[in-house]
Amino acid sequence: MTPGPRSRSAEEWQPVCRVAELEVERGATALVHGQAIALFRTPDDQVYALGNHDPFAKASVIARGIVGVRGGVPFVASPTHKHAFDLRSGRCLDDDHVSIPAYDVHIIEGVVLVGHRKDTVAPGTPGTPGTPVTPTRGARG
Repeated sequence: MTPGPRSRSAEEWQPVCRVAELEVERGATALVHGQAIALFRTPDDQVYALGNHDPFAKASVIARGIVGVRGGVPFVASPTHKHAFDLRSGRCLDDDHVSIPAYDVHIIEGVVLVGHRKDTVAPGTPGTPGTPVTPTRGARG
């Protein structure tokens, strides 16, 4: 029997901060489930969570990266080597063989909750896992 997908119980979601505390197009770091996570809020108030470790620079610098959009894909460019990582999936836009962890995000009443690592997608697979999160009640201000 093949195990089913991981359950998403309430204990798996760690509250990190309020959406309003995240600066638009700036990264923030948090320790979630023992992992250094980089959080990003885009101009459309969507929030993404990626691993903070840059595999090219071998340093925890992703949260200090530059946020942008390339071909409709929201990304963060590492501040060291400028490699771009898809904010939705962690896939490197400059090297299909490299990715960083992406984490599930929920926003409830303006509070950002980070879950566990998203399932990975093989290089070249169309689409990306998960969808960006749009804040709900109380997220602004």
